Amino acid sequence: MAEEEDLLSPKLLTEEVKSSDGVLLLPPDGLCWVSVLSCLLLACSYVGSLYVWRSDLPRDHPTVIKRRFTSVLVVSALSPLFVWAWREFTGVRPGPSLLALMGIRFDGLIPAVVLPLLLTMVLFLGPLIQLAMDCPWSFMDGVRVACDPWFWTLCFSDMRWLRNQVVAPLTEELVFRACMLPMLVPCAGPSTAIFTCPLFFGVAHFHHVIELLRFRQGTVSGIFLSAVFQFSYTAVFGAYTAFIFIRTGHLMGPVLCHSFCNYMGFPAISTAMEHPHRFTVLSCYLLGVFLFLSFLFPLTDPVYYGFPTPVCTLASSLSSLCLS
Repeated sequence: MAEEEDLLSPKLLTEEVKSSDGVLLLPPDGLCWVSVLSCLLLACSYVGSLYVWRSDLPRDHPTVIKRRFTSVLVVSALSPLFVWAWREFTGVRPGPSLLALMGIRFDGLIPAVVLPLLLTMVLFLGPLIQLAMDCPWSFMDGVRVACDPWFWTLCFSDMRWLRNQVVAPLTEELVFRACMLPMLVPCAGPSTAIFTCPLFFGVAHFHHVIELLRFRQGTVSGIFLSAVFQFSYTAVFGAYTAFIFIRTGHLMGPVLCHSFCNYMGFPAISTAMEHPHRFTVLSCYLLGVFLFLSFLFPLTDPVYYGFPTPVCTLASSLSSLCLS
């Protein structure tokens, strides 16, 4: 443990952002402004790309989805340039490569694929048990369907499924976690960055209000209440995936967790309260939350993912989030 603390000591982290002649490359003034403005510009670029196409069709129409795929994939492909430009402008010179800072690396990849997703499934233990109780299929039927290539062919041909399970998780985690956190950590530190980054993510989902109002899908008060709830939910979820990213240093874990949560949706607690086996279901809800909190730090221990994680090397002071 002592060796791990030495690896992430403030002295070492400070020396890593110095040039060969000992001059500190991190400008103390203005770094936070540059970081926040860079993140804001990136968030606006992502959301703005959704509206470059003029259309009177709703957001779930296949034509609209395909056009938006093109826009967000272009912005996502260009998003590493924001991090590169930020690094060049601020003078921050981290040891790890740009791709490693963004969580694209092989060290610790297998645990990063398995453990965060397992942790998220534990949190959803109640909804999963509820889903299993209400599903007319047997377990083996579900396995056979999951192993059927025709099932996956149908999934990938469904534009809404492709958006919710693949494109949105991949592009949103790349832009809002992998690109923003390396810019925020040197300024705010890992702990503050975890709660700052989701604000951009939450605000970015407010654009749904425009479409709901445009197509009159509900009352004005109902739409805005829904938007406030969605902002709160996505901000909390964004903090969780930011935590996963900083602790594991991998992009894949947040992407898989995001895809899983999109599939599950918000837990139907009201339905669970009226379930014929509500005692069992609600007990699983509580057990899932308890186990999640118990395993949150053990299953995200940086030792499993290549210690120290690249983004933690950007911190100017020691953070407990970066330690085993």
